[in-house]
Amino acid sequence: MPDFQLALAPSQLSQTINPWSWTMGNVSLFTVNLGKSGAPGVEARILDEVGSYGRQLGRIGEALAVIVDWAQAQGMPGHPAIAALKLQLEHVDVIRREETAAAPPAPAP
Repeated sequence: MPDFQLALAPSQLSQTINPWSWTMGNVSLFTVNLGKSGAPGVEARILDEVGSYGRQLGRIGEALAVIVDWAQAQGMPGHPAIAALKLQLEHVDVIRREETAAAPPAPAP
């Protein structure tokens, strides 16, 4: 599930909150409709146990990059869709590096 941070104190003190898990018994305090799903229970478990949509897409992108690199090494001709995918994956990588560099260091145990 997507998480967000709510800072009520200095930046050293923050709590990651997952509002999709706020419940009181059978009554939900927060409802988010992410679209129609044929199996919402399955989708919810996948998001909780496997990873967010972004994480899943990231893994697919990483796997496709490996396959594309291999195919190009085998002489696969270029295609605009492959070039666009590689550009998009590079952009994602830049954002990840920027966010990692901007993240505060983890507190010592």
